[in-house]
Amino acid sequence: MKKICINIFLFALLFNACSANKNEMEEPNEENEKIKLYLLNQNATDETKALYSNLWKIQSKGFMFGHHDGLLYGREWKSEPGRSDVKEVCSDFPAVFSVDFAQIMDDRRNSGQALNDATTEERKKAVIEARNRGEVITACAHLNNPLTGENAWDNSDNTVVKQILQEGSEVNLKYISWLDNLASFVKDLKDENGNSIPIIFRPFHEHTQTWSWWGRKCTTAEEFIGLWQLTVDYLTNEKHINNFIYAISPQLDSPGTIDNILFRWPGDEYVDFIGMDCYHGTNTASFITNVKNLSQLSKDKMKPCGITETGIEGVRKSDGSEYSDYWTKEMLTPLIGKNISMIIMWRNKYDPMHNGHHFYGPWIGHSSSSDFINFYNSSITFFSKDLPDMYNLAEGIEVE
Repeated sequence: MKKICINIFLFALLFNACSANKNEMEEPNEENEKIKLYLLNQNATDETKALYSNLWKIQSKGFMFGHHDGLLYGREWKSEPGRSDVKEVCSDFPAVFSVDFAQIMDDRRNSGQALNDATTEERKKAVIEARNRGEVITACAHLNNPLTGENAWDNSDNTVVKQILQEGSEVNLKYISWLDNLASFVKDLKDENGNSIPIIFRPFHEHTQTWSWWGRKCTTAEEFIGLWQLTVDYLTNEKHINNFIYAISPQLDSPGTIDNILFRWPGDEYVDFIGMDCYHGTNTASFITNVKNLSQLSKDKMKPCGITETGIEGVRKSDGSEYSDYWTKEMLTPLIGKNISMIIMWRNKYDPMHNGHHFYGPWIGHSSSSDFINFYNSSITFFSKDLPDMYNLAEGIEVE
């Protein structure tokens, strides 16, 4: 059982949140009525429905901490199962494992390369490892451009999505084959009992920006919505993938509104989880505004929500110095009472010679490590050991 160990300035803000055991915290009064949630896939597996119910319920207690690629490599290591930069700092794994599925989908699939510092088999093993500990898995997809063959950030041709939506076209058939690859991979992801592992899948993330071939520079609103709906319909109805929770994740770095989060919204019946990528740096006021709006939208639509990417490269201040109290000041304090299910830091690139600063999560060589332990010890942050059984239906919640 975790002990609460937080700096004095946090006590005034945490009010009654600081109990000795997170899992014993009282639930908010729901007037004794059972909550009903809806997944877009009515054939979702029992474990997927259970995870969805727990994503909703955990929001009232605190938020899960996640790290992208954090089981595949770290600042000074790679390809060592059982390791984690987070674990080396706080002796616990993140509650959420974020991973990229693009390399097992597109034309890199058969290249034989250890792309992005991880092979297909390593990704599979990491997903299973996380699930076997009871953790939550979420996956993005930095897919290569199916028209040009270049990477996800090739926005040189604004007809790519238009061609994907032309049934039977060369680009359409290529994209569909990539979805087939995804379906094959996902169907092979099984837990210890042989059940399909639920995945929070967030394709076409940061679609509000211009840099990706699916972003606002290369697509009209109708094209983006068509691409989203085609993807969901094909995986659900044609490939019978029943273990996906579909997450949308616009990027908001500056202060925005609820309408900004709903940019090119594909419809309530096509979204399960409302995410938000937020690289706000040290603009804490912006972060607070956007998280407040995200939390309100979650409540309005009765869909769980979370910060699906965030962080500062190198965990540094604007002057380049290390930000030693970053975790409690910039991450914990703004999220108190905001009702979000998770916050996921971007990756710690494997860089054993420390040639750069491409890391967003904690690691033992950074001066913010001790502050991260304070963050870890908070009653409202959830790590692997804090999680309830995320794969059994939460009490008082129904999912259809």
